[in-house]
Amino acid sequence: MLPNKTYTQGLSQNRVQFILLVLVNAFVGGMIGLERVILPEWAKSSFGINASFAIMSFVMAFGISKAISNYSVAKLTKKYNRKTILIIGWLFAIPVPFLLMYATNWNWVVFANILLGINQGLSWTSTVIMKIDLVGSKNRGLAMGINEFAGYLSVGLASYLSSKIAADYGFQLFPFIPGLVFVFMGLIISIFLVKDTTHFVHEESISSNVAILKNVWMDASWRHKNISTVSINGLVNNMNDAVVWLLLPMLLITKDFSIIRIGIIAGVYPAVWGISQLFTGKLGDRNCKKQIITLGMLIQSVAIAILAISSNWELLIFASVLLGIGTGLVYPNFLTIVAENSHPTQRAETLSIFRFWRDSGYVIGALFASALSTQIGITNTILVMSLITAFAGLLAHYRMCCTLKKWWKDAECETIPVY
Repeated sequence: MLPNKTYTQGLSQNRVQFILLVLVNAFVGGMIGLERVILPEWAKSSFGINASFAIMSFVMAFGISKAISNYSVAKLTKKYNRKTILIIGWLFAIPVPFLLMYATNWNWVVFANILLGINQGLSWTSTVIMKIDLVGSKNRGLAMGINEFAGYLSVGLASYLSSKIAADYGFQLFPFIPGLVFVFMGLIISIFLVKDTTHFVHEESISSNVAILKNVWMDASWRHKNISTVSINGLVNNMNDAVVWLLLPMLLITKDFSIIRIGIIAGVYPAVWGISQLFTGKLGDRNCKKQIITLGMLIQSVAIAILAISSNWELLIFASVLLGIGTGLVYPNFLTIVAENSHPTQRAETLSIFRFWRDSGYVIGALFASALSTQIGITNTILVMSLITAFAGLLAHYRMCCTLKKWWKDAECETIPVY
């Protein structure tokens, strides 16, 4: 048996493993960033595919496979350790760069993104769970902030990198070469350097006073007021991300913005999203997460409305920054709310169900954008999404409960309401 000091939780005590997991997550994020901006023009110029259909088919393939993969982690953790699931996720990513580099028709791209969704679902979820295992409750928000910072900063940087390469060398082959590096490095680090964290869970379970959920699926989906409300807000957050992803590039093209400028606008949002989480995660460790969720969703709502109606370059950049800040406020705190309301033995399953609902937002958002934009236009569809985002934020304010008594004095919130 390993010595007891191996089980000691804490960010500083496990900093080497934590840093390795952050690096792995950066490579996971980089994979998705390669396609995020260039997809509409690539589909049109290389395959003669309508941009709207191209992005919708991409988001649908990616979103469905990622959501199902997220949920599968809940089942896989009962049979395999965290490290094994992480490695399996990277194995699914190996064909992706080659399929994109040498695609001869759009079906290759769709298949690549099914594999990419599986990679994202298994690998990203694994790194989240493993970091939570390592750090314990004290700096959980900071840990999630660093995790999401690495992932989404990589999305933004890879988005800009691929758009720059596409502008200089074209859409075929070259924009996807960095993906070879991402896959190789992510897989090598995961196999040879990352250590499994399952034993931390056994140690934490001994002292945990969090109640065991009677039915994890039902509680995480709608019965537990904190976890289920976060699941709803996570779904809406990724729903608006899909709508922006699907419709904003096409809207900006109609406003005569170049591919480079579109790349900057689209890249600023995930970059700010990533960087801001270095601060917003820690903010959630010290303050009421419920209020942070509400504020973040309302800020997103305002930003999305500006993106819909403005044609001013500076204002669009400002809105992209604002959208990144709003998303940065909610993302790490979604995860920590789920973690702190889950018993250690159920945490992997609860997080997986939350991530299932959150990433189902991509699929729902793609269907929503496609169906509604043909009826009321792109601008109005984005404005409707803005209203839905605001509603989700207000739902968090009225339905959730704050666990920091020094911040929130309502007697109803002295214990977490479950049913």
